Amino acid sequence: MTSTVDVTVLADLLRRAAKAEILPRFRRLGQSDVRAKSEATDLVTEADEQAERMIKAEAERLWPGALFLGEESVAADPDLLHRLEHADLAIVVDPVDGTFNFAAGIPAFGVMASVVSGGETVAGIIYDPMGDDWVMAEKGGGAWLRRPEGSAERLSVAAPVELEHMVGMASTGYLPQEKRAEVLGNLAKVRFLTNYRCAAHEYRTFAGGYVHYLMYNKLMPWDHLAGTLIAQEAGAYAARFDGSAYLPHHLDGGLLIAPDKASWDVLRHEVFTV
Repeated sequence: MTSTVDVTVLADLLRRAAKAEILPRFRRLGQSDVRAKSEATDLVTEADEQAERMIKAEAERLWPGALFLGEESVAADPDLLHRLEHADLAIVVDPVDGTFNFAAGIPAFGVMASVVSGGETVAGIIYDPMGDDWVMAEKGGGAWLRRPEGSAERLSVAAPVELEHMVGMASTGYLPQEKRAEVLGNLAKVRFLTNYRCAAHEYRTFAGGYVHYLMYNKLMPWDHLAGTLIAQEAGAYAARFDGSAYLPHHLDGGLLIAPDKASWDVLRHEVFTV
């Protein structure tokens, strides 16, 4: 299944924006180039804003009529978010995922985009500016690591393992306070827990078969639509905490991703008891 958006063109647009607006500012931001939004760790930089401005302008030229939903556009106009559910075609963009890392000079950030058609995610792209490659998927077409010279490698999730051997990533900071300590205690049952503070690289790591679970509670579409589709196309089982499918308009309900349904059930019952 393909959308009316050529994903290779969109992928190239993300790369061009990164080279023009993001990489030249990495480790070169001035104090006035970084600002806090909702809290001290929720940052926006000139790179975020300028990259999104470039991607938006080009996307509107290439695909007129498509709803453009960017993290910084929604920060300026929150009503945009509510149009996603009913849009015939939408392009959802996170210009710099991992802004905290980017602002701190840590080379773990990415540029993400997804295509939503009729309320369903049909394509996802995660570009790594530092590695200069993409992880991407179209619904029904598998998940792929693609490089600018044209090479491609199909991705597959890790083989299932017992709970005590699982290695994974969980964003616990947005869990309800009364449940956070419980979940953190439960995580002693797995082998390792980590968090990159960058969903782009967490999804890439998972789809590449290096970890066994991802967990998120705050569900903004630019953070999770691309990665969830890529994970599913790599063979993963993904669902909200109540077992329902994760859809583009969902903003809550949590998200748990595992190599298969059996692993998902064990993690949900033993660890993520939200």
